Amino acid sequence: MDKAKRRLQMRNPCHLLATCFGSGLSSLMPGTIGSLVAIPFWLLLIQLPWQIYLLLLVFSIYLGIYLCHQTTKDIQVHDHTSIVWDEFVGMLITLTMLPANNWEWLITGLVIFRILDIVKPWPISWFDLNIKGGIGIMIDDIIAGLLSVCIIYLIHQYQCMSIPE
Repeated sequence: MDKAKRRLQMRNPCHLLATCFGSGLSSLMPGTIGSLVAIPFWLLLIQLPWQIYLLLLVFSIYLGIYLCHQTTKDIQVHDHTSIVWDEFVGMLITLTMLPANNWEWLITGLVIFRILDIVKPWPISWFDLNIKGGIGIMIDDIIAGLLSVCIIYLIHQYQCMSIPE
């Protein structure tokens, strides 16, 4: 276990949430695991009116800026792989505008978001390299989530145009 992980205190609410209840401690694909943790929360959130969903999403972004900043400061490593609250929020953004709440679109959203988060095409890469602190940790995943929403929309529009009448 690296020094940063040893500095994590799971009794500390900031560390517990920043690691998405410890899912970021996974030695195998912690970002993907953090994204997967968002799915049960999303299933609960979609039961709420969309205004409350969006309010909770905005709250999660602001909370994430604080959590990521504080945890980074505590473990003394910027954007350590164990910090996955940003993936959690990016996935919630991605799932916000699915054309249908079924497993096919859920998997599509997960795959698109993870590809964008891992590859970091422009403009995601610019924000990842140039913005630091809690905002810097969160912003690239927020943008990846927003771009995922756009790509899903385009895929859905293409499918609608391709269906013969």
